[in-house]
Amino acid sequence: MWGMLPPLMQYLVETTFWIVVVMISVILTVAFTTYFERKVIGYMQGRIGPNRVGPLGLGQPFADVIKLLVKEVIVPQKSNRFLFIIAPLLTLTPALATWAVIPLSDTFVIADINAGLLYVLSLTSVGVYGVILAGWATNSKYAFLGAMRSAAQIVAYEIAMGFALVGVLMAGGSLNLGVIIEAQAGGFSNWFILPLLPLFFVYLISGVAETNRAPFDVAEGESEIVAGFHVEYSGVAFALFFLGEYANIILISALTSIFFLGGYLSPFEGWTFLGDGQFLSFLREPSLAWLCVKICFFIFVFFWLRATFPRYRYDQIMRLGWKVFIPVTIVWIVVEGIMAWLQVGPWANLAG
Repeated sequence: MWGMLPPLMQYLVETTFWIVVVMISVILTVAFTTYFERKVIGYMQGRIGPNRVGPLGLGQPFADVIKLLVKEVIVPQKSNRFLFIIAPLLTLTPALATWAVIPLSDTFVIADINAGLLYVLSLTSVGVYGVILAGWATNSKYAFLGAMRSAAQIVAYEIAMGFALVGVLMAGGSLNLGVIIEAQAGGFSNWFILPLLPLFFVYLISGVAETNRAPFDVAEGESEIVAGFHVEYSGVAFALFFLGEYANIILISALTSIFFLGGYLSPFEGWTFLGDGQFLSFLREPSLAWLCVKICFFIFVFFWLRATFPRYRYDQIMRLGWKVFIPVTIVWIVVEGIMAWLQVGPWANLAG
């Protein structure tokens, strides 16, 4: 029966199936990321973390979901009802849609488009509209102040992230994420993290700021503006903001792995003692497992930063974005141009 369907219908059914699989996987990962965060920060602070709901507390994420789903969604009387309801969707949807162009292995990507990098940049920039609309539509001074803080912060760090990705584009020579990954083939020494080390730190720290995570969480500063832009949200509407934040953490971790750590490529690629005939030869093969390991590491870094640093003042955050990160990225792009001219680093294979 499958063979009787037109090719276009087969393509649509197959693509829809993989979209559903990836979305469910991301949402489940988000759920257990909240559990992982509580355990990691609890360990760092000498606490136990979730341990009552389910074995080892593993049922806690599902208990949180049920609690938020059964709570009443209250829409403020003088708010803009349409924008109030749609704002959480504008925060979550881009974080999920970006996975369409993420190469999960050397053989699988939902949409292998040549302008994948531009697609990523455009969608990651859309998320700020959900925050701004949430703060404005609520008709609350605290929510509006949080939205304005977030907008200024995201604009500053979005520029730094964009310049950092210009450096990745120069090194990879393509806007296609799969081509950027393959440009890093050959083992750890060929990954972009080495020649683009300053851009790596700029992109990662800017990603923390983009997701409004501590120590850059002034948009949600509970001690200052009563939870910020989502102060009037409850129930499933608040859950969508919560889900969007953690989905963005996973997304930034995946993009950092792809742009600077070779994505699904193995760090042991090219190690001769892991030959085809030996038991450990699978360690040098590209696979989804390597991408997952790298994503988990960067997720841990997000939690590590939250447990370590206090919240920065707003003027400190703005100074870091405008006066430090943007100049660093511009200078390093010039350095990359010199490296390309001298044909060293990622451009060494262009010699001759």
